[in-house]
Amino acid sequence: MVERLGEYPGEAELWCYADKFSYMPGESVSIKVHTNATTYDLEIVRDGAEPTVVFTQTGLTGQEHRTPVDAYAVGCGWPEALSVTVDPTWSSGFYLIILRCNYRGRLIEREGFFVVRAASPAGADMVLIHTTSTMLAYNDWGGANHYRGLPDDLGNDVPSPVSSTQRPVARGMLRKPIGAPRNAHTDMPGPGWIPRHPPYEWAWHNGYSRHHADAFWATYERPFVVWAENQGFAVHHITQHDLHYDVDALAGYSCAVIVGHDEYWTWEMRDRIDSFVDAGGGLARFGGNFFWQVRLDAATNSQTCYKIPDLDPLYGVDNTRVTTAWDWNPIQRPAAATMGLTGMGGIYARYGATTPRSSGGFTVYRPDHWALEGSDLYYGDVFGSAPIVIAGFELDGVDYTFRQGLPYATGADGADTELQIIAMVPAVIGSRDHWNGTVPIGSPLAEADALFGAMYGDEEVPAHVASEYGSGMVAEYSRGDGIVFNAGSCEWVQGLVNHDFFTEKITRNVLTRLSGRAAKGNRAS
Repeated sequence: MVERLGEYPGEAELWCYADKFSYMPGESVSIKVHTNATTYDLEIVRDGAEPTVVFTQTGLTGQEHRTPVDAYAVGCGWPEALSVTVDPTWSSGFYLIILRCNYRGRLIEREGFFVVRAASPAGADMVLIHTTSTMLAYNDWGGANHYRGLPDDLGNDVPSPVSSTQRPVARGMLRKPIGAPRNAHTDMPGPGWIPRHPPYEWAWHNGYSRHHADAFWATYERPFVVWAENQGFAVHHITQHDLHYDVDALAGYSCAVIVGHDEYWTWEMRDRIDSFVDAGGGLARFGGNFFWQVRLDAATNSQTCYKIPDLDPLYGVDNTRVTTAWDWNPIQRPAAATMGLTGMGGIYARYGATTPRSSGGFTVYRPDHWALEGSDLYYGDVFGSAPIVIAGFELDGVDYTFRQGLPYATGADGADTELQIIAMVPAVIGSRDHWNGTVPIGSPLAEADALFGAMYGDEEVPAHVASEYGSGMVAEYSRGDGIVFNAGSCEWVQGLVNHDFFTEKITRNVLTRLSGRAAKGNRAS
């Protein structure tokens, strides 16, 4: 389903967005609303382990607004429907703006969001960095995103290099039913398997964006926050945009956390996280697919990512800021230098037609690492395997070699050679076509080859990205005075959702160590 004005004649239109992604206590949230309903109700909920309603207003007058056809790039430009002040009593968190209306006898709901930051880091065990840049890359509200939507000879399948913050978020990224399909399949196919793509099928039949499982709160950050709050951890919240624009966004925190699909970053975001870790901070990344550089433009409220280097206006002007893969040599800032791992070293497992019968879990190679303390995991053990599947969708790894049964980073891709590779799982850059073109889903290998060819042109593709095969990894390394722990998989949260003992134990170990304090309250043993 693609959401934009007039796409479905006779259907309800009810959408909203806030003028910013985050606010401090005392600031005003400017909410923009478009609807063809006569009236609607609005509710603001702090979401998490115990969703709490903090604001309601009923009987608001509905209004329709002219909207640019390229709102996905330039924004909707809707006027303010109402302004709500962030009460200082509202705790830091992720807030849903829920709209409701009755349209031709049916109850319709849609939602927007904003994050409330804390006035002080006091009392927090960690600060969660919400992946707003990856959300922008996949948000196809208005018709296009960084993957598709613009017309070509084959249909609307050309990506937009520009994505606006001033528009609603595609349906399913903020709220969806429990049990909605995820991108990693959890079954073990038999012989003669023909792949399907349940998240796409579910989206088509239920009126959600095809990208509902690709990014953001409902699929990734929310399950982590629910788990962490139930464990007694005190979580503060910021966005990647805060990290980009506010040099002090991480000041006072000992532990920063990233969860889920974490694919797109700016140069400035990396500067902030690198400085944080170098100064003694702990970065706990329970996510995967660190891959693309993007640029943010405060004047236009937009994000830019061309992916193909010579399409970017900065190509040949300032190659360090060209919006393509971090591991493109002229950027001179390999991904692994920040996160320890890189998407180039992964990438797909149990997604579409990739590694369909892999374990779905991680195989342990360094059972004595501190992150595994008390887990009762042994060398060669597998944890988080199917039907849970914590090693799925998109994963990160590095170039490595084996010596006497243990993996070591070679450093060829910019990774620290002292990186501790704790656990691994096979991954592939794309899926081979075993079905004569009848199953065109799941990131085909030919698509990856074409992308890398366009990125590197006549240059030699670096050896660590030239192979069809890679590995997802759980790893840790020291940077400056701090520590980076990287679980290297988008689907790590599935181990928390399903209360896998091993995944929970490792997560708890990491958070307790990096926060520098034991979690408070009801913490599982």
